[in-house]
Amino acid sequence: MCFSASASFTAGIVLSAIGVASIKKVQHPSQILFASIPLIFAVQQIAEGFLWITLPNPAYALMQHVMTYVFLFFAQFFWPLWVPIAILMLEKESKRKNIQKILVGIGMLVSFYFAYSLLSYHIQANLVGYHVTYKVDYPNKIGKYIGIFYILATVAPPFFSHIKRMWMFGTTILISYIITVIFYEHYIISVWCFFSSIISISILLIILEIRETYQVSRIKYKVSSTKD
Repeated sequence: MCFSASASFTAGIVLSAIGVASIKKVQHPSQILFASIPLIFAVQQIAEGFLWITLPNPAYALMQHVMTYVFLFFAQFFWPLWVPIAILMLEKESKRKNIQKILVGIGMLVSFYFAYSLLSYHIQANLVGYHVTYKVDYPNKIGKYIGIFYILATVAPPFFSHIKRMWMFGTTILISYIITVIFYEHYIISVWCFFSSIISISILLIILEIRETYQVSRIKYKVSSTKD
């Protein structure tokens, strides 16, 4: 979160509650990856909360370094891989599955690029006013294309899902990115992750829809079995 340590920790607590509620509503193991997204967002926000505490104090340089890598691990490596895989696991229609598999492939390329970059180039977190900014010395030419692929991997999958409410997930991510680019251009990594965490409420709604659909299917199956 880009505003303060207390805001980051508060967001982490709220997201943890939403994550636990989502996981409790899971009806099948294939839903766990998607339902756990709010909980993982919570870990990411708490990591940035520690950055707010450690960045002003040189005595905590080691922890600050570790938390920087933890935050960027989730922001850059983790999400472009986790999001498309989580949505693919929910898909039942074969044509949509094929599209989701392509998006998973794109996400894998993005994640591998960021994994290499995180290990090979210098990164640094700084406090600038009421924001955390991340300085990353990745190759600029490749980075422009990777940014497009990142958006494809994280924003596109929800729009190819058969689940009715999944559009809310994709739309909120897209809107949050647009707002971040327009108003917080120099703090995209931090601010987009904050806005994106707000979409966790849509994840809970989607899990509830899946639960309802699953229960209806079970009732129909029992009724048909009884008639036979």
